[in-house]
Amino acid sequence: MVQAERHLGETITQETRYYLLSFSHAKTFAHAVRDHWGIENSVHWVLDVPFREDDARVRSGHAPENLAVLRHLALNVLRQEKSARIGTKANRLKAAWSTDYLWRVLSQNHER
Repeated sequence: MVQAERHLGETITQETRYYLLSFSHAKTFAHAVRDHWGIENSVHWVLDVPFREDDARVRSGHAPENLAVLRHLALNVLRQEKSARIGTKANRLKAAWSTDYLWRVLSQNHER
């Protein structure tokens, strides 16, 4: 069991999460939980918020999986672009508005 507390401005939320596991040490369990939430915060949240993945209404055939792959590719390419020190959402918009910046983002991997 993990009791989590989140402070967001004046609002405090508490949550209890239960896990089934086979770890024999509490330290190993703690690392596993932290690693899980690290992935959740660094990848899934970015796909949910700036990419609005949860709002996608594509449900048929292979389209959901194909679009998920494209979102992951876009996220990885945007994260590698370091010239603009802005967030992922702003980076996406900048690439959409500026053809020059879009080419910089897309061609950066070939310059190495």
